[in-house]
Amino acid sequence: MSQPSSAAPVLQARHVSKIFAVSGGLLHRTKGMLRAVDDVSFAIGPGETLCIVGESGCGKSTLGRLALRLIEPSGGQILIEGCDVTALSAEQMRPFRRRVQMVFQDPYASLNPRLSAQEIVTEPIENYQPLSPGDRRERAADLLTRVGLRPDMLNRRPFEFSGGQRQRLGIARALSLHPALIVADEPVSALDVSVQAQVLNLMLDLQESIGIAYLFISHDLGVVEHIGQRIAVMYLGRIVELADRDALFSQPQHPYTEALLQAAPVPDPRVRGTRPILEGELPSPIAPPPGCTFHPRCPYAIARCRTEVPALRQIADGRLAACHLR
Repeated sequence: MSQPSSAAPVLQARHVSKIFAVSGGLLHRTKGMLRAVDDVSFAIGPGETLCIVGESGCGKSTLGRLALRLIEPSGGQILIEGCDVTALSAEQMRPFRRRVQMVFQDPYASLNPRLSAQEIVTEPIENYQPLSPGDRRERAADLLTRVGLRPDMLNRRPFEFSGGQRQRLGIARALSLHPALIVADEPVSALDVSVQAQVLNLMLDLQESIGIAYLFISHDLGVVEHIGQRIAVMYLGRIVELADRDALFSQPQHPYTEALLQAAPVPDPRVRGTRPILEGELPSPIAPPPGCTFHPRCPYAIARCRTEVPALRQIADGRLAACHLR
């Protein structure tokens, strides 16, 4: 097993796929194969934020779990700091688990209601090293302070915190092992808008102070625009566009990206109803359309789109897009 390279990306996915067998009926026979993630590649450097955005069912949460090896890929490679961890045993994965942590969508369901705040944030540490009672309390107090909570909250249970405070507690738990990257799966979608901004600003402050990287998963383009540096747009298991934030929001290159931006709410009543929205439903990932999977909803589709799958390739301005028209 090779050692991680300090010059390598913190996290890299190479042609990663995940296929689930779909069964049904009295005999639970396999009815089809669901390709949740299909040939996805990306890399995240130290201190960088890559956002994954797309409709519900596009595979973005599955991709986040694959990055952590919470589920096993059907194909491809996952590299953490230069080391391919795809085929490692549970014991071999232990040092890499410390380097990549997760913040979950539901800040209440992801916390053990029986544990105190101190126990929640120090439990990951004690999986790797024993702590004395004094060290445990000191480490917990430091972590709570870092995420904007008070040390006198150490003995509280999750139900004694507000939603935003619970998510801060989840972030503190993720920070406890000093990871290089945090996978954040819709971390603010369950919070009020004002609290969302506070949590996002906390994540940005932590990134600036300790250089942590994020794989940030969201369906909210406003959130993505606030926190993202690069953005990958997913549709039916594939990345269809990957670009820097400013370039993507100012000049989208894939029709699906364009449709997402058009469908996003605009805080100006004068433009209400003047922008087109994305029509049609996301096709079934069990029986996706042939060719470009977006072509049934695409206003620019040509004959080639109905038969040939477009490759994700670099276009003129350096971004990546999977579209025959670019």
